[in-house]
Amino acid sequence: MKILVPIKRVPDPELKVKLKDGAIDLAGASWVVNTFDEYAVETALRLRENAESGESHGEVVVVTIGPDDAGQQLRSALAMGADRAIRIDGEDKALDSRVVAAVLAKVIEAEKPDLVVMGKQAVDGDANQVGQMLAGKLGWPQATFAATVELAADKASLTVGREVDAGVEYKTIALPGVLTVDLRVVAPTSVKNNITPASHSYGTGEGGPRYASLKGIMAAKKKPMEQKSIGDYGVDVTPATRELGITLPAARAAGQKVADIPTLVKKLVDEAKAL
Repeated sequence: MKILVPIKRVPDPELKVKLKDGAIDLAGASWVVNTFDEYAVETALRLRENAESGESHGEVVVVTIGPDDAGQQLRSALAMGADRAIRIDGEDKALDSRVVAAVLAKVIEAEKPDLVVMGKQAVDGDANQVGQMLAGKLGWPQATFAATVELAADKASLTVGREVDAGVEYKTIALPGVLTVDLRVVAPTSVKNNITPASHSYGTGEGGPRYASLKGIMAAKKKPMEQKSIGDYGVDVTPATRELGITLPAARAAGQKVADIPTLVKKLVDEAKAL
């Protein structure tokens, strides 16, 4: 089974936001793999492996669109266990969801994976658009916000559990298809592939994506990373959206102490207009 995992580099979420000339100042920012994309890599690895024997039953390919520095995030995914990587040269500010989906569709056309697994959204823009747009372009079935995933024994379909207001909703899609994952997909027993014994549990407690071992980090240096450009895919790179400016929310007023509950209620009614 061949699984393609698109990943995105994002500024470390711990970055203290500063503005410069109407834009977020990223000078000196550290870059990491988007959290949900890291979960997608973990999901793909669990789908293709026998976790108890360590045997691999397929290939995981990671792809990103970004500058040369984005190769570091691809190496992180390779160190986790992905088999090879593709970096497509591009500048973050020149990309929007339409461009990303169009480029990924061309990559998929060339790679012909059985499944695309990606994070539900990127934590910098929080757009939650690329997975759905990509499935639409490909004409493939999609399952989004996956909390649990089970691959059928014949590898022809996936059953996905999605958390909704009323509980958990289950959807089955035929493959090839597009899957986007939520945070609970990395719980110890959330991913089943009918290869790893059902009794196996990944990690303890809340589970989570695997850490890259020293062996994995060393192996990642030797794994292939193909370099491409957007021009290689013949995609129109004109963004459909553009950023006009960014403003920070107004500073919150300092809190007030009150002597008793009646005074608190009066302030909530008369001043805060909250009741």
